[in-house]
This record gives sequence, structure tokens and C-alpha cells, in this order.
Amino acid sequence: METRIDEIANGIYRLSTFVPQVAAPAGFTFNQFLVMADEPLLYHCGARGMFPLVSAAVAQIIPVETLRWISFGHVESDECGAMNLWLAAAPQAQIVFNRLGCDVSLNDLADRPPRALAEDEILDLGGKHIRVLPTPHVPHGWEAQAAYEETTRTLFCGDLFTHIGDGGPVTEEDIVEAAMAAEDMFGATALGPQTAPTLRRLAELEPATLALMHGASFRGDGAAALRALADRYEARLRLAA
Repeated sequence: METRIDEIANGIYRLSTFVPQVAAPAGFTFNQFLVMADEPLLYHCGARGMFPLVSAAVAQIIPVETLRWISFGHVESDECGAMNLWLAAAPQAQIVFNRLGCDVSLNDLADRPPRALAEDEILDLGGKHIRVLPTPHVPHGWEAQAAYEETTRTLFCGDLFTHIGDGGPVTEEDIVEAAMAAEDMFGATALGPQTAPTLRRLAELEPATLALMHGASFRGDGAAALRALADRYEARLRLAA
């Protein structure tokens, strides 16, 4: 395996590791994102076993020890399994997460105390601005969140829009159909009455780039993609009812 590095927005790098025949015959990508700023931020830590690959990729861009902030979409091994390895490698780094996630998990799991952000509180990285957006149970996990980088209009989506296979780093094609195909395969979304409204609130940000944990990032009308995904989940909820 290797970790590929691509700049998907100004100063935002996608670190992508394709694992063949994992989760599906077409394989699966595991993506982290490095936000370059005076105080660099890594979004998604990756699994513990991937730390050597991903940290080597980060080291091609900046010295790993200069990382200042670390965050992720929710508490799950592929998103935060290597969290404490990153904290050990970057002595000044700190986990930043929503208050609920800190209270229920990260205050105990992280080797250094995390910084809890209130909803819509902005973290100034110096040249970039990150806003944490709690999304409870969307797509899954009580502590789930998205993050929005305001200067590039990049939304870090976590497991939203997950799709299988190994495509290019960025696509401008439809990602909703691929996401629904993956949903049919995995059933990973905690479908409920707040799923569609949460997605529509994210759409109000009008993101220009959607940075996906699994699959190609999307460049284009991110609001339209989020609303289309909300419509599809809303239809499924009605059918289930």
C-alpha cells in the first residue's frame, strides 16, 4: 500500500490510502486531510496500523512534530485509532472536538486533554478558520461532527457520501448515486428524523469542496449534493415508516 498526496483546495492536502478488497471487492480508500496554516491541522488520524504510511506522507509536506491540531468526524478506529500516536509524534498537538465528544469519550481516550469547541465556534489556525459542526447520529455516532474551513469553503464530511473503489483525488461528477450504492451495501447510516434536516443545515454553508473520508473529494455545488443526499435519505425514511 501507499499513501497518495493531492492538494484538493488551496493549502488542503488529501492523504489517501487505497486498500484493495477491503469492505468491498472494489476496495476502499481511507483519507486524511492536512490543513496548512500557521497552526496546521490534521483531520482524521487513520487506523493505528496505517500510522507509518500516513505520517510519512505528512512528513513530505511538513515536519510531523509541527502539527498543532488534530480532529476527526467521530470516534471510530479508522478515524481516530492512531490519535495517541500522533500526539506522541507532535508534542504541541491537541485534539479539538465538539463538547459532547470530549465529555463522552475523548477526555478519557486522548493522552492529552482535548480542546472542546462550542457549536459554530471558530478555531483560528492562522490563515485558515475551522468551524466545528456537531451532527449527532449523522451519519452515525452520537458525537459525530463535520468541520468547515471557511477561507476555502471546504467541508470535511467524515463518512457522509462514502463510496467504494479507488478513483481520482477530486471529482466533479455526481457522488450521490455512488453514496447510495455504498449505503445499500453497508447500511452504515443511522437513519432517523434528523438525518435530512442535518444535511440541509450543512448545505446552507454552500461548500465548494466536500472532503470525504472514503472516496474521491467533490468539487462543485456542494450544497446541491448535500440536499440531494438529504432527499434520498428522507425518501428512505418515509418508505421505512
